[in-house]
Amino acid sequence: MDIRRALPADLPAVSDIYAREAREGHATFDHEPRPRQFWEDKLAGPDHFLVAEHDGEVAGYSTSSSYRPKPAYVHTRETTVYVAPGHQGLGTGRRMYEALLALLRADGVHVVVAGVALPNPGSQGLHEACGFRQVGVMREVGRKFDRWIDLAWYELVLD
Repeated sequence: MDIRRALPADLPAVSDIYAREAREGHATFDHEPRPRQFWEDKLAGPDHFLVAEHDGEVAGYSTSSSYRPKPAYVHTRETTVYVAPGHQGLGTGRRMYEALLALLRADGVHVVVAGVALPNPGSQGLHEACGFRQVGVMREVGRKFDRWIDLAWYELVLD
């Protein structure tokens, strides 16, 4: 498996991974897929956008983004990791996180945060295995598939 920076050719596969979760899962609170322009903007943006490639197939992706737009948060980044069905539970997420966190450390980022919609034992386990700790749960902040969804916040202090 190769972890590398995302390329324009990866965007259809990345979009498909996200679209499936938007339509069928609750890891994102989006109900519909994001438009291609969103992914093109993400790719061209200043933050990191990585993919895991296995046998020529995009097996997952990870991104970083600003946590909040205020200047005091400049050393905090929010991360996302999505792993395609068939590649979950095989270390794909952990390998992507290791690469992403190394880049964020090199950037001088101090704290990394991630939101995890509950229940999601796979994502919770991934974050804990990568050194994150759960710092809180926001109850019933999302609604999808006619049910309320809690959101756990995880943080990792890098230095």
